[in-house]
Amino acid sequence: MTNLPPPAEELRLLDTELWHLDARRAVLLRRRAWLIHTLQAASAPRGDRGAGSVPPSRPGRGVASARRPETSAPGVQNVLLILGGVLLTVAAVAFTLVGWGHMGIVGRSLVLGAVTVGTLGAPVALLRRGLASTAEATAGLGLALTVLDAYALHEVVFTGTGALTYTAAASALLAALWAAYGLGVGAWGRADTPGDRTDRTDEGDEGEERAVRKAARSVLRLPLPAATATAHLPLLLWALALGAGPHTLTAVLLVTAAAGAALALRATEVPVRTVAVVGSLGTGTVGALSAGWLSWSASGPGTAVRAAALLFLAAAIALVAARRVPKPDVAVGAALAAGLCAVAGAGGVVRASLPGVWTVPGYVACGVALLAAVRTPLPQSSRRGLVLASLAVQGLAVLCAVPLVAGTLLGPVTGLERPWSGVPRDFRAAVFRDVPWPPDAATVPLVLGVVAGVLAVAARRRQDRWPTAVGAMLLGWEALLVLPGVLALPYGAGLVAQGAVAVAALGCAERARRAAGGTSPLMLTAMVLALVTSVVLALVSLASEPVTIGVLGATTLVFGAVAVRPGFGPFAAPAALVHATALACAIGAAAGWQAQHTALLVLVVPAVAALVAARPAGSSTTAAVEGAGAAAGLLALALAATDPPMLALVLSLCGLVAAGTALRPDRRPAAHVAAGLLLLATWVRWAAWDVTTPEAYTLPVTVPALVVGFLRRRRDPGLSSWPAYGAGLAVTAVPSLLVMWGDPHWLRPLLLGTAALAVTLAGARNRLQAPLVLGGTVLALVTLHELAPYAAQVVGALPRWAPPALAGLVLLALGATYEQRLRDARRVREVFGRLD
Repeated sequence: MTNLPPPAEELRLLDTELWHLDARRAVLLRRRAWLIHTLQAASAPRGDRGAGSVPPSRPGRGVASARRPETSAPGVQNVLLILGGVLLTVAAVAFTLVGWGHMGIVGRSLVLGAVTVGTLGAPVALLRRGLASTAEATAGLGLALTVLDAYALHEVVFTGTGALTYTAAASALLAALWAAYGLGVGAWGRADTPGDRTDRTDEGDEGEERAVRKAARSVLRLPLPAATATAHLPLLLWALALGAGPHTLTAVLLVTAAAGAALALRATEVPVRTVAVVGSLGTGTVGALSAGWLSWSASGPGTAVRAAALLFLAAAIALVAARRVPKPDVAVGAALAAGLCAVAGAGGVVRASLPGVWTVPGYVACGVALLAAVRTPLPQSSRRGLVLASLAVQGLAVLCAVPLVAGTLLGPVTGLERPWSGVPRDFRAAVFRDVPWPPDAATVPLVLGVVAGVLAVAARRRQDRWPTAVGAMLLGWEALLVLPGVLALPYGAGLVAQGAVAVAALGCAERARRAAGGTSPLMLTAMVLALVTSVVLALVSLASEPVTIGVLGATTLVFGAVAVRPGFGPFAAPAALVHATALACAIGAAAGWQAQHTALLVLVVPAVAALVAARPAGSSTTAAVEGAGAAAGLLALALAATDPPMLALVLSLCGLVAAGTALRPDRRPAAHVAAGLLLLATWVRWAAWDVTTPEAYTLPVTVPALVVGFLRRRRDPGLSSWPAYGAGLAVTAVPSLLVMWGDPHWLRPLLLGTAALAVTLAGARNRLQAPLVLGGTVLALVTLHELAPYAAQVVGALPRWAPPALAGLVLLALGATYEQRLRDARRVREVFGRLD
């Protein structure tokens, strides 16, 4: 209590607090009166016209009278006041610009001066009467008149003054006058009369009316924000008037932004603070961008230092604002901007002092140095913003390395078009054969390595460190991957370096597995990087035949050895099989074999995969190995597709591999695949031999197969009809169908249809799925084959509109009985499901 304000200031503070209390009391009294009126209207009878009742509405207008108004009374009032102020301002502008020349100097001075003084003085009386909105509109008109006065003075008195100079002086003067006017009118408007002070405790209608009038009194909200906005102009306009250079203009913008930030931090009125914040952000952003452009376009160290000084000024302004702003999120954003400005300034000096290839490393060094802010006594929000700025700089530097990394990964793919075209002069030529070398790529490994080191250090200090560790590993791998191309190593040395990167990735995966005690994200990342490196290495090795065979053999052995390690089987075993498949193709091509003969060599991979999968191992490893073997088998089939005899042989061998897999208790379903492959091999062989009567070969197989199936069902009544009769029936039915489509005679369709009918009836009688489905399908296809010519003739004879009309009738019929159709279909499905 020792620091009491002066009596006048204390009296002003007390009056302000009492005014707030009166305003709140007025609002509550108006709400109370409305509630009383609503309750009386709801409780009074409709015919009662006594006191407190609501008069009945007129006929036909009850609904309309109950509707709420679409706009409120204050809204209508504000619209009218704003519209009136705008119209008066337009009239004043028209008078000043058009009718000014019809009056003498005395008349013009008297008219504008009297109108301006009267307009600016009216809000005082309006505020004392509680007409705050009208006072705001009048004050806005007065501020517009002051601008017109300034224009008129320039046109009459200061005609020789430059436009920019006069505008700068006028804006400064107007900002000061508007600020003084807003503060003065507010103080006068808050002053109470002696009669008001003695009647504060009245509770009647007069007391309520007085409370409402006091609540309407308010400080004018327009002059101070207008003054704040105008105050951002004088310095910039003066600098433009003096012909200042870009560095001076940038400094002026930053100084203006600093003044706006200081005002925003100290102002208590929300409108003033809002305008100050917007102005400070606008001028500060333009100033920082201008300083950044000056730094980037600096032609020498001296110019870069001047631009860096401006950027450091912007950083200081943002950092001071970050320390004073009460909101943590805003403080983090300000500190982030400060860090970026500081890095841009220091990096610009480095860029101007060193060759262009060191530009990105210079900025990265400045960004890493920014991490030293973690050890400073700055607030937590400021330190967090500076750390984010450092990470943003490092992220942008990593993006600059994308062209080189992408070229290293995708460039070797072009070697597939021209394999074994010759040993290139160096490793860079082998990788970037048809891809341009990125500019300033010599320092990319250094940048990637530095950022990877920063992430590695950060990973050791964080609890949830695996995402950061994964990022460090990825960037370190990229640095090692592009290093042979950057150094332009000899071709052989580059291959050895790439192989070392793959082996190092496998070592990191093993270390991560031991550290985590099992599979971990870090191990998976290292394993994927090793696989990608091996693929790139294999593609680069396509330049030379012996190198290709050697590299593929080495990668097959390495991944095969790694596959026996715990946890590596699901990844390394399929990789070894894929490389072995590529090795088989390379050996066949080197030996001069045709593609169908190479397919036999590729079939070794599915056989090995079947043997490896038979060993006791995890389900994931088994599935991955079998999937790789199946892919190799499909490749072999694709290679032999152009030679039917060889295709039949390949199909037979694949069927044998599938049959061997079916010997395992957990892979019994593979027997169906084996049977299908062997059957398909038989058909392909018949097609290669131009067999026109396949029944001579199929019936000797079908009859024993059906007998065996019958005996199996007698021994095991629960056996399904598909394994018992399906294969035996398909052996004859499918080849006969294929030959029937090209047979112009009637005997085969007749015999095949009769047999299909017999099989269908037998399946229906014994309730067996396989004979019923296969026999019915064959019978339907035979019928379609026989009726196809007649159907074609009928369709040709019908008019064009008949098929759509028929389709429409069918749809209508189906729609009319939709529910019954669904019920019938459900019943058929249940009956079919009960078949064996």
